[in-house]
Amino acid sequence: MLKSIVVVAAAAALAMGAAQAQDKQPTAQQQRMTQCNQEAKGMTGDARQKFMSDCLAGKSGKAKPQTAQQQRMTQCNQEAKGMTGDARQKFMSECLSGKPDKAKGQTAQQQKMSDCNKQAAAKGLKGDARQKFMSECLKG
Repeated sequence: MLKSIVVVAAAAALAMGAAQAQDKQPTAQQQRMTQCNQEAKGMTGDARQKFMSDCLAGKSGKAKPQTAQQQRMTQCNQEAKGMTGDARQKFMSECLSGKPDKAKGQTAQQQKMSDCNKQAAAKGLKGDARQKFMSECLKG
């Protein structure tokens, strides 16, 4: 008799566990991951990674645009790929300070802006379409 009571109790516990598993709500962390992923739609690369890290840590609820200095750092890092040692250090110092590239007569950001402007003009973009294109083009 005692053995059958234990078996019935165990079966009931398993049935309750299975029912609870079906009704289980996502954890707070799972909900935050879902929310952060939705907010990060359209973001890529380092910007998305930083946003997701901050968002999941609760430091940020909305995607914040990079400051001019952060944009410059990102751009300079991209241009310095493959460089090492003193050459990289010198390049980064000049790039971040906004000193013009002697060969071009423009900073890297100015050159990028010129290139994006030319592309937008060639496509005949105006208004919001141009603004959106320029934003994407300048991001990299």
